[in-house]
Amino acid sequence: MLNKNVEVFMGCDTGWHFASTVLFGAPFDGTTSYRPGTRFGSSAIRHESYGIESYSPYQDLDLFDGDVTDIGDIELPFGSSEAALDAITDQTRRILHSHKRPFMLGGEHLVTLGAFRAVFEKFPDVHIIHFDAHADLRDDYLGVKLSHACVLRRCWELTGNGKIFQFGIRSGDREEFTWGRTHVKTNRFDFSTLEEVVEQLKDKPVYFTLDLDVLDPSVFPGTGTPEPGGVSFDELRRAVTLVCSKLRIVGCDVNELSPHYDQSGVSTIVACKIVREMLLAFQK
Repeated sequence: MLNKNVEVFMGCDTGWHFASTVLFGAPFDGTTSYRPGTRFGSSAIRHESYGIESYSPYQDLDLFDGDVTDIGDIELPFGSSEAALDAITDQTRRILHSHKRPFMLGGEHLVTLGAFRAVFEKFPDVHIIHFDAHADLRDDYLGVKLSHACVLRRCWELTGNGKIFQFGIRSGDREEFTWGRTHVKTNRFDFSTLEEVVEQLKDKPVYFTLDLDVLDPSVFPGTGTPEPGGVSFDELRRAVTLVCSKLRIVGCDVNELSPHYDQSGVSTIVACKIVREMLLAFQK
């Protein structure tokens, strides 16, 4: 009898009952404002993960020694952002109710709102660490409030002031930056204050959302809204390792890979290595 052909992120096949982190995909890009294609990001990351080693020489850890299970992509309806967000919330809620950490692979950045709604239900004092090129603080985008350009504004409506910490931000309209000065903490362009924020948030529940376009497009061209002036791979690797090893991460996501905009495949491999380093950092 043939076995099912089930593809998981390499090394992430621990049984459900033994897993502390649950990886799942949210293949949705219904509000992408420039170049669509992030719906293919999660499956590309899984498939190409077999092109990298499970062992990280940076951390001296191996995915095959971890406790992560990959349950695959959830099926999302296109044409309704709210219905897609509801499905993501339900999936995240099930993972949290099993006392496990949800780790979502997007998808466009709006999917974060679905996961964060469930996290906020369980951890109402949760804080957010947000890596991105874009502020994502618009109240609406072309009259639409459920947009990847508005996702952190919608999250702020749950958390309130002073609980969102942004890093790498280098793009947004004037109103976003003006509004953000009094509502969120923004470190423009880089991670220069990250260690201070990590020290401040120790022992607090934290949701970590990583938009891969925080990377410079010379490193990561495979994204829907590339923004020159970003960080290097090694800067991002060090930053995610710090966040995931030192903080109480109760949920996280990696999003905005559009694999077909980089036919070399390098962007997907970059995403794979960042996901690997995050998962391994949780072991610490």
